[in-house]
Amino acid sequence: MQLEIITPDKKVYSGEVSSVSVPGSKGRFEMLKTHAAIISSLLNGKVKVKDKEGVKTFDVKGGVVENLKNKIVILAESA
Repeated sequence: MQLEIITPDKKVYSGEVSSVSVPGSKGRFEMLKTHAAIISSLLNGKVKVKDKEGVKTFDVKGGVVENLKNKIVILAESA
Protein backbone atom coordinates (compact mmCIF):
# COMPACT_ATOMS: atom_id res chain seq x y z
CA MET A 1 0.00 0.00 0.00
CA GLN A 2 1.14 3.54 -0.66
CA LEU A 3 0.83 6.05 2.22
CA GLU A 4 1.18 9.82 2.30
CA ILE A 5 0.88 11.92 5.46
CA ILE A 6 0.51 15.59 4.59
CA THR A 7 0.16 18.73 6.73
CA PRO A 8 -0.36 22.31 5.53
CA ASP A 9 3.40 22.87 6.05
CA LYS A 10 5.00 19.75 4.54
CA LYS A 11 4.78 16.12 3.48
CA VAL A 12 5.57 14.21 6.67
CA TYR A 13 5.75 10.68 5.21
CA SER A 14 5.55 9.03 1.81
CA GLY A 15 6.23 5.37 1.15
CA GLU A 16 5.16 1.76 0.87
CA VAL A 17 3.57 0.31 4.03
CA SER A 18 2.03 -2.97 5.18
CA SER A 19 -0.41 -1.45 7.71
CA VAL A 20 -1.62 1.89 9.07
CA SER A 21 -3.48 2.43 12.36
CA VAL A 22 -5.27 5.75 12.89
CA PRO A 23 -7.30 7.49 15.65
CA GLY A 24 -10.65 7.67 13.83
CA SER A 25 -13.46 9.81 15.21
CA LYS A 26 -15.45 6.62 16.02
CA GLY A 27 -12.43 4.80 17.43
CA ARG A 28 -9.00 3.55 16.39
CA PHE A 29 -8.89 1.35 13.29
CA GLU A 30 -6.25 -0.32 11.16
CA MET A 31 -6.01 -0.56 7.38
CA LEU A 32 -4.31 -3.48 5.65
CA LYS A 33 -3.85 -4.33 1.98
CA THR A 34 -7.19 -4.56 0.08
CA HIS A 35 -9.05 -2.71 2.88
CA ALA A 36 -12.45 -1.44 1.78
CA ALA A 37 -12.54 2.15 0.54
CA ILE A 38 -13.04 4.54 3.45
CA ILE A 39 -12.98 8.21 4.37
CA SER A 40 -12.91 9.15 8.05
CA SER A 41 -12.21 12.15 10.22
CA LEU A 42 -9.35 11.83 12.70
CA LEU A 43 -9.00 12.84 16.33
CA ASN A 44 -5.80 13.95 18.01
CA GLY A 45 -3.59 10.92 18.53
CA LYS A 46 -0.94 8.65 17.08
CA VAL A 47 -0.78 7.25 13.57
CA LYS A 48 1.14 3.95 13.63
CA VAL A 49 2.78 2.88 10.38
CA LYS A 50 4.42 -0.48 9.65
CA ASP A 51 6.87 -0.41 6.77
CA LYS A 52 9.92 -2.47 5.76
CA GLU A 53 12.04 -0.62 8.34
CA GLY A 54 9.71 -1.34 11.27
CA VAL A 55 7.05 0.61 13.15
CA LYS A 56 6.90 4.40 13.05
CA THR A 57 4.53 6.68 14.94
CA PHE A 58 3.39 10.19 14.11
CA ASP A 59 1.40 12.47 16.43
CA VAL A 60 -1.46 14.11 14.54
CA LYS A 61 -3.80 16.84 15.65
CA GLY A 62 -7.02 16.01 13.82
CA GLY A 63 -7.55 15.67 10.10
CA VAL A 64 -8.96 13.27 7.52
CA VAL A 65 -7.89 9.88 6.15
CA GLU A 66 -8.86 8.39 2.79
CA ASN A 67 -8.11 4.86 1.59
CA LEU A 68 -8.92 4.04 -2.02
CA LYS A 69 -7.43 1.13 -4.00
CA ASN A 70 -4.48 0.63 -1.61
CA LYS A 71 -3.53 4.31 -1.62
CA ILE A 72 -3.90 5.99 1.77
CA VAL A 73 -3.76 9.75 2.18
CA ILE A 74 -3.79 11.36 5.62
CA LEU A 75 -4.39 15.12 5.66
CA ALA A 76 -3.50 16.24 9.19
CA GLU A 77 -3.77 19.66 10.74
CA SER A 78 -0.28 19.10 12.18
CA ALA A 79 2.10 16.22 12.75
